[in-house]
Amino acid sequence: MKMKSKLLLIVLLGFSMANNKIAQAARDSAIKEQTHPDMRWWQEAKFGMFIHWGVYSVPARGEWLMYQEHVPIAEYENLANQFDPKDFNPKEWVARARDAGMKYVILTTRHHDGFCLFDSKVSDFTAFKTAAKRDLIKEFADACHEAGMKMGFYYSLVDWHIPGVLPQGYSVSPSTMKLLADQAHAQVRELLSNYGKVDILWFDGMYPNDPLAWRSQQLISMARELQPDIIINDRSGLPADFSTPENAVSAQSRPWESCFCMNRTWGYARYDSNYKPVNELLRLLASCTSQNGNFLLNVSPDGDGKIPVEQVEILGSIGKWMKVNGKAIYGAGNSPIMAPNLGMATKVGNKVYLLIQRWPGPMVPIAWVGSKVKSACLLATGQYARVEQQGDRVWLHDLPQYPPDPWLTVIELTFEGEPRPSEPAYR
Repeated sequence: MKMKSKLLLIVLLGFSMANNKIAQAARDSAIKEQTHPDMRWWQEAKFGMFIHWGVYSVPARGEWLMYQEHVPIAEYENLANQFDPKDFNPKEWVARARDAGMKYVILTTRHHDGFCLFDSKVSDFTAFKTAAKRDLIKEFADACHEAGMKMGFYYSLVDWHIPGVLPQGYSVSPSTMKLLADQAHAQVRELLSNYGKVDILWFDGMYPNDPLAWRSQQLISMARELQPDIIINDRSGLPADFSTPENAVSAQSRPWESCFCMNRTWGYARYDSNYKPVNELLRLLASCTSQNGNFLLNVSPDGDGKIPVEQVEILGSIGKWMKVNGKAIYGAGNSPIMAPNLGMATKVGNKVYLLIQRWPGPMVPIAWVGSKVKSACLLATGQYARVEQQGDRVWLHDLPQYPPDPWLTVIELTFEGEPRPSEPAYR
């Protein structure tokens, strides 16, 4: 009997290992790299607006309220009866983004709480079927299309509003998982069928973390069929077109975009006044650009649809800087000439832009330069420096004692031909 038990155990282990290998092979097949053929507009844009907005904006304690405070579904549903945003003006949102120098806008069509800002046929927990009685996504999409602004839809796969999903875990029952996946497929189809051209699909909230359970490959294939030019992020469990580090600048070997809050929360939180200063936000934008990435900066409208005044002021300041210095950002990438003693550097064609965090005074030194610098212009004032170059060392003379830009000063270096580092280059 003991021998037979051992043999049975070996057979069962063998079957288990074989099944695990098959499952792993299927998973590997499902997450093959799938990159959109033309992402040039997005990679040249560099800078976009993220908008987190939903019923959680009414109590004003952040977008994770339902989970963090363990609010029962019936109690949370009452927020939809209070969400009737009288000040919602998506044309104003788009204008704010454009004035800030942003080239695309991404709005949360549905966050983890399951509340849809759009008219979904497979859910009653929507703005259209509750107090607002409006398809807010249609109004947003119409405003973007009218303004010629590139537009993206954020969509969370998980839905805390479905019984059996909270408390949040990384596994749910098979029946609940099927319900989640079926709803996600139906709603993504609605979003990509009913609102004209959609430029970006921004997935989030893949709990449980299993692309096979979510049928992610089918989801992406459907998205590309409905919107052939759409660009898709990596949060459905598949690499798709671009990576999405969050609240961190983390350079990738493929297209990537860092998303950041202005303060400490994504959704509106009335008393969160921990705003990053303008110079820090511009540093983050420059840091992403200098490493071939994009920067997605979040705003969080209140329950009435108004962007908080602090965020409006920050956007305005960024916009003023971008009007003068945008040529160091748009279409820019990493520079072969670096100046870590000063700050960061980007490159466009035969120009290198020094984004200077540590202004050294009237003389700005650069090193490890392998090609001739023709000119150096201070973008804030239009002043040209006197260029001295000896071998791979360059000195820019006759500049101001103090930085002329209060946030991030930029010097445009124009080279004879392609900018090259010296050999050996700076490491």
